[in-house]
Amino acid sequence: MNIKEIYEYIDKIGCVSFSTVDDGYVQSRIAHFFAFDDDGLYFRTMMVKPFYHQLKANGNVAICGMYPSTQLLGHDDNGSPNFVGGYTMRLAGDIKELTTEEVELKAKTNSDFKTAIYDMNKYPATRCFCIYKGKGEIFDYDFKLEKRDHKLLRTRFSFGGMTYNNAGCIITNKCIECGKCHKVCTFAAVKKGSPYKINGARCDECGSCYLACPVGAIEKPLTF
Repeated sequence: MNIKEIYEYIDKIGCVSFSTVDDGYVQSRIAHFFAFDDDGLYFRTMMVKPFYHQLKANGNVAICGMYPSTQLLGHDDNGSPNFVGGYTMRLAGDIKELTTEEVELKAKTNSDFKTAIYDMNKYPATRCFCIYKGKGEIFDYDFKLEKRDHKLLRTRFSFGGMTYNNAGCIITNKCIECGKCHKVCTFAAVKKGSPYKINGARCDECGSCYLACPVGAIEKPLTF
């Protein structure tokens, strides 16, 4: 997945949450990206805001969003929430602040930067940042199985030289092929074989297989 494709997923969501850390606590706010290019993804804030100082102090940021809606469509007879099919997206990465000259130069060839120039002229405290190295995941869900025969399709990505871990629990060679993990998986993620395997793109990391395995052959997932 290239940066253009990543940006299109983000842009479709619109506003997303941006999270940083300050004094040991996660701080979040809603904002949006305004541009992308081969160097990364761009957003802006004001240099008087705590968000700006947290960005400068940490050198990284995490974002998260959901499409098409965060609203629930009620609950089923079991009390489980109903979601319209869609996706969530999360991304974590390293950032750098752009100089005014860098923003002006990019605006000459990328019209999306004109809004940043406008804000910088109207609000002189405006500052632009680029996520130049990052990793993340598209968590495409279809819990009602309206478009396919499995609930999830997880796609992980990275750019700028960063790498990621694959999603999902992992079945090791301790597997005795008893089939209990396959029986309890409601995400069609466990594939029979010798040994059994878990398709990380379909795995919700719910832990049902981990708890069902009688020989401890399943490892917990890694963070992305």
